[in-house]
Amino acid sequence: MIQIFGSIKPPVANNKYFTAANGGGFFLFLSNLFKLAGTIAGIVMLVQFITAGYMYLSSEGDPKKASQAWAKIWQAIVGLLIIAAAFIIAGLVEKFTGIKILNPEVYGPN
Repeated sequence: MIQIFGSIKPPVANNKYFTAANGGGFFLFLSNLFKLAGTIAGIVMLVQFITAGYMYLSSEGDPKKASQAWAKIWQAIVGLLIIAAAFIIAGLVEKFTGIKILNPEVYGPN
C-alpha cells in the first residue's frame, strides 16, 4: 500500500508521555495541574486585591463598605496562603518520596 502520510507508530513508544514504570504520565499530569492552579490562583488574588482596593477607596468613609473591602483583602490573603501551603506539601512529598510533581513540562511540536 502507498504511504501517503508516512508510517504511524503507537504512542506508547513515546517516552515523554508514557513512562509507565513509575507512574510518570500521572505525575506529569499532576505537575502541570499544580502549575496551572498556582497561576490561576495568582491571577485571581491580583484581581481580588484590585477590586478590594477600589471598594476601599470608593467607600467614602462608610464603615460597612470599608469592612467589606478589608474582608475581601483577607480572603485573598488566606486563599494565597492555602495555595502556598499546597505547594509546600507537594514539595515535601517530592523530597521524601522522590516523585517529582513540581517540575511541569509542556510538550508540543518541535
